[in-house]
Amino acid sequence: MGLADKAKNKAQETVGKVKEKAGEATDNDQLVRDGQADQVEAATKQAGEKAKDAAGDVKDKFTEN
Repeated sequence: MGLADKAKNKAQETVGKVKEKAGEATDNDQLVRDGQADQVEAATKQAGEKAKDAAGDVKDKFTEN
């Protein structure tokens, strides 16, 4: 996973948490949902990046010899 992608995903997750908490504090259900959606999207991207990394590691193991 690229460092830039990791940082973007983490930032999106953090923004989502902030939105969710702000929505809870102001009784704004839409803001809560938006925050939760941001967090899910960030987690999905992180999982995809980890899967790509794992596939690359497997490929590297087969091409080392």
